[in-house]
Amino acid sequence: MNLDQLAEHYRLCGESLRESDRDRWLACLFAPDAARPHLFALYAFNAEVARIRDQVSQPILGEMRLQWWIDALNAADAGATAGQFRSHPTADALLATIERFGLPEKALLDYLEARRFDLYDDPAPDQAFLELYCDETCGALFSLASQILGAGGAEEAARHAGRAYALAGLLRALPWQVARGQCFLPGDLLARRGLTAADLFAREKSAGLMVALAELRALARDNLVKAKQAVLSLPKPGREAFRLLALPGLYLRQMERRDYDPFTTPVDAAPWRRQWALWRNKV
Repeated sequence: MNLDQLAEHYRLCGESLRESDRDRWLACLFAPDAARPHLFALYAFNAEVARIRDQVSQPILGEMRLQWWIDALNAADAGATAGQFRSHPTADALLATIERFGLPEKALLDYLEARRFDLYDDPAPDQAFLELYCDETCGALFSLASQILGAGGAEEAARHAGRAYALAGLLRALPWQVARGQCFLPGDLLARRGLTAADLFAREKSAGLMVALAELRALARDNLVKAKQAVLSLPKPGREAFRLLALPGLYLRQMERRDYDPFTTPVDAAPWRRQWALWRNKV
């Protein structure tokens, strides 16, 4: 292993993350120096996979990119990390992080499998499906980050944190999802309000839709409370993985305003405000 090249790849992960996922990049700044490059690698991997749909013209091309990452993880598990993977900065840094901390490849493979849903326009069938999607994507990231920071046994905290953070993020992204014909709102939740995905794509701010969105925000808030309670039982070093929990509340509050329109209202916060919230979150 070329240590100088690896160090450069970790640096590139940090730069990439700063551009692609500023919230996670900001949270990493509070982590111990020794752990920060490994968190950069994990989150840069997430950012690369999460934007696959936006970079391909058809699902099969997205499937090929997911398969590349699956092959990289399988090669690492077999102890045969070929040059095609080590030459990729994010893959090289991620594989080194997996090896150093003994991270479970299965969690990352499950993550990639869950991300297949992003490539297609099939709506989320029900709430159970959506929660599992949150668990295997965002929840997995919290769990893996906690292991990097020295806290095993954080599954409960990671599950609730993943659901809170992912749900808030998905609700924020509703206008973009609708624009590309994607529906993360659970089918059973919509059906209870007499709605379907087609009603969502019609961009009608109906009373039923607003109630359904309020139910999802309540679910996110419930998981946020449970996550913060579970984090208190973790060793202090591992709690740093959950500093991001300072942010969902910022976005949920904006979506709870009376003038909120799910199709037109920008849901964001200035970088200084996000950094202040992260600093104040004394995990």
